[in-house]
Amino acid sequence: MGIRTIRADDWPRIVTLEAAAYAEHGLSEDPAVLASRARAAPDLCFVLDTGDEIAGYVLALPQPAFTCPDLARPSPDSAGSGYLHLHDLVVADRFRRQGRAMTLVRHLTSAALSQGYQRISLVAVAGSAPFWAARGYHPHPEVVIPAGYGRAALYMSQPIDDRTVADV
Repeated sequence: MGIRTIRADDWPRIVTLEAAAYAEHGLSEDPAVLASRARAAPDLCFVLDTGDEIAGYVLALPQPAFTCPDLARPSPDSAGSGYLHLHDLVVADRFRRQGRAMTLVRHLTSAALSQGYQRISLVAVAGSAPFWAARGYHPHPEVVIPAGYGRAALYMSQPIDDRTVADV
């Protein structure tokens, strides 16, 4: 199983994985809006490729500090931000609980560090805040999250450096 950047022919599987993970929580994005996330930073968006299928993916994009993308709108170009926003991380059900999500996060963190990003942010949804807190992400409850993320959504972030890559 390997990690590579997203190709055009990956999108049907990514859309299927995204819907399976988020539709029940009312968080599934329009496919065109979802694809806009990857266009903002294509070299920081990856799939977990088994050789036969896409087992998971991660989408990340530059984002101004203490903000997050609007789920209903395409992502604008935010080049120059020292913050990278981990927008979406999904691993197919049959590949979960095998460390695959953290493999994607480590890969993303290493790539972000090599490109000069100083911090990674995310919005923890659907009860995932404890997972991210256990991996070094700190909550920022003062950040206002758009309603589309759900009531329990929480903005979290962590600085990145060589130690962070090793610890993730």
